[in-house]
Amino acid sequence: MKYLILLTLTLLISASTIAQNKYTISGHVLDNSSGEKLLGASIYIDTLLQGTTANLYGFYSLTVPEGKYMVRFSYIGFQTLYKEIDLTKNVRMDIDLDVASSALEVVTITAKARDGNIKGIEMSTTDLTIETIKRIPALFGEVDVIKSIQLLPGVQTVGEGNSGFYVRGGGVDQNLILLDEAPVYNASHLMGFFSVFNPDAIKDVQLYKGGIPAQYGGKLSSVLDIRMKDGNKKKFHGSGGIGNISSRLTLEGPIVKNKGSFIVSGRRSYADIFLKLAPDTNLRKSQLYFYDLNIKANYDLDSNNRLFLSGYFGEDNFNFAGAFGLKWGNATGTLRWNHVYGQKLFSNVSVVYSKFNYKLGIQDPVISFDWISNIEDVSVKVDYNYYLNPNNSIKFGFQISDHHFNLGRIESDPSSTIQFGFNPGKVRAIEPALYVSNEQRFGTRFSAIYGLRYSMFSNIGVHDTLEIYSYGSDYAVSDTSYYKKGEVYNTYAGWAGLEPRLGLKYELTDESSVKASYNRTRQYVHLASNSTASSPLDIWFPSSKNVKPQLADQVAVGYFRNIRNDMFETSAEVYYKKMQNSIDFKDHAYIFLNKLLEGEMRFGESYSYGLELLVRKQVGKFQGWISYTLSRTEKKIDDINFGIAYPTKYDKRHDLAIVASYKTDKRWMFAANWVFGTGSAVTMPTGRLVYGNEIGPIYSSRNGARLPAYHRLDFSGTLAGKKTKDKVIKDKETGEKTTVTIDKKIAGEWVFSIYNVYARSNPYSIIFTADENQPNTVKTEKVYLFSIIPAFTYNFKF
Repeated sequence: MKYLILLTLTLLISASTIAQNKYTISGHVLDNSSGEKLLGASIYIDTLLQGTTANLYGFYSLTVPEGKYMVRFSYIGFQTLYKEIDLTKNVRMDIDLDVASSALEVVTITAKARDGNIKGIEMSTTDLTIETIKRIPALFGEVDVIKSIQLLPGVQTVGEGNSGFYVRGGGVDQNLILLDEAPVYNASHLMGFFSVFNPDAIKDVQLYKGGIPAQYGGKLSSVLDIRMKDGNKKKFHGSGGIGNISSRLTLEGPIVKNKGSFIVSGRRSYADIFLKLAPDTNLRKSQLYFYDLNIKANYDLDSNNRLFLSGYFGEDNFNFAGAFGLKWGNATGTLRWNHVYGQKLFSNVSVVYSKFNYKLGIQDPVISFDWISNIEDVSVKVDYNYYLNPNNSIKFGFQISDHHFNLGRIESDPSSTIQFGFNPGKVRAIEPALYVSNEQRFGTRFSAIYGLRYSMFSNIGVHDTLEIYSYGSDYAVSDTSYYKKGEVYNTYAGWAGLEPRLGLKYELTDESSVKASYNRTRQYVHLASNSTASSPLDIWFPSSKNVKPQLADQVAVGYFRNIRNDMFETSAEVYYKKMQNSIDFKDHAYIFLNKLLEGEMRFGESYSYGLELLVRKQVGKFQGWISYTLSRTEKKIDDINFGIAYPTKYDKRHDLAIVASYKTDKRWMFAANWVFGTGSAVTMPTGRLVYGNEIGPIYSSRNGARLPAYHRLDFSGTLAGKKTKDKVIKDKETGEKTTVTIDKKIAGEWVFSIYNVYARSNPYSIIFTADENQPNTVKTEKVYLFSIIPAFTYNFKF
């Protein structure tokens, strides 16, 4: 009887709770000074222990029972705002947050860190603000988004100056790099020494190494989601910088105050200008430069509808005295429409364009030609956020991408003595996908995010007669098939296209939590490369009858803890990733100008596992982090290395980064970082074979040797100019003079940096040559790119 009464009371209380009226608070969280949306801002009601975060467009929605509440709005680097609300109906409320003063910054960052590191369900995820990135010393003083993420655990590079990055054993082509939702296929300038992202145009950088949300797909290893600034809706202003390598200028302001804004940001290098001063005639005739142009505009049609239009255009141009040239560049465009349906449903519709061109040219009277290749995408995306209740946030949507590949054709100049051509033809493929996911809370400590993505891929004929080769067991052409224009000749679909995603989190205490994740990803577009560094001559190609989609399964478990009142974030994660249908090239593969490229490929499996440790401090004058990765990555392909597993070229057993910055009470800020990594895996000659008068090398197993360990120390100092000045005002009637302090119209800062402080000669490659004095003796020569490099930059705002 006693238990029956308790059960009845429980049901009555539950019924009362269900019957209680519930209402929704929704709106956008914005920067009060500029009108920029604050992605990931925290909205929380302490008395209910319930809250939410703003989505990628700054929109939030929170449904709670009727009543009076104190709602807390917070975001890193901004003053926390408390708003009292008497909730008797649905409320639409846009919130403007003010930038924090130095005294308030500690409190604000602490609140955000607890929500993000402990209470957030995501793991293997890092969110870097552009302010954090600008603190890090950089090569030639060029602040670089990608080189900043290379300092994080689980993210590695293979050598000096390389802007490519490798995440948890994945290749450089297995990273989905997005700029305002548009894919960027080559994110490097000057053969990889700099990235294409102008920091003055960037608002937010988020990296997913694991637990990848269901709305992302198409690549195996990671997602680097970069969002451009929207532009200042309140007032016009500009910023820029002048440095050793390049200069940049950004202008932004309102189209209509508080309703629409624009931003235009440009950057150009000027090494070619200094070449004009060279004593060598050929150098004076040469060109060497890159440029970036970011543009974006947005407009609020009304409180429920917003339009965004953004684009990026960038190019590298190298030409040696008109005889030899390289040119490559990206172009992207994104048109987005945000719409709010009532209080709980938010949608975003995007039309996305992306193109990457690459060109090699030789100009000579005897032989003159251009080698041209590109990849071009047009996509349509529709994404929904449905805030069902405080315990369930549902995301769903679909996407379709139309890929066009030009695999590299040669066009001879009509004036060339030798005429020849090469055209492997164009290739087209359609990649549709749809997804659904739900983030659900079970009580106050346990939560889960679970979802499913489904993707397909179809090859489509482009020419009137398309020639497709089939290969036998010996990888020789065994058959040739012909298809008409528009004909679908190969499709990957069915159960294999399912990609489940799962994330779990349990809060042990208010300062610690454990998390676990699993995700399956599929990749249909691949990169043909025989070098460790990213090159504009690498070729993008699709899955086909001969090349199956790559598949990866990754599991990860992590422990997260904040200590000393959230002053320090700490985390430890272990992961295991298995990849199927992995691609590598046979020994001595011929990639360039090869119509039978697929016959040079070999297929097998890969696996990677490791431990990632991170300690980070984002509070106070002294900030920074220490990251360490212990990992192993290997491939096993039957036709390579006698079927024995071998390390990939980006396998690095140890990877350590120490990043620190200190801001003085006055105008100086000092920063330094030190990195250490195991040398890259390479294939080297280990001996020689003498047969008669012929001498030939004997090589190690595939990637069986190592370059020396890589380590480097960088340092920078920033001297901020005075932001105010004294102005004397004279009273017209009394003649009395008064001194007042006013803000300067132009504020500037000097940044002095030293790259590679102790002049470490880190090897770029090892060359084996015959000794001039002893022809039968082979000697090794280490090639390195940089010694110590000082740099300066002057930044300004107006």
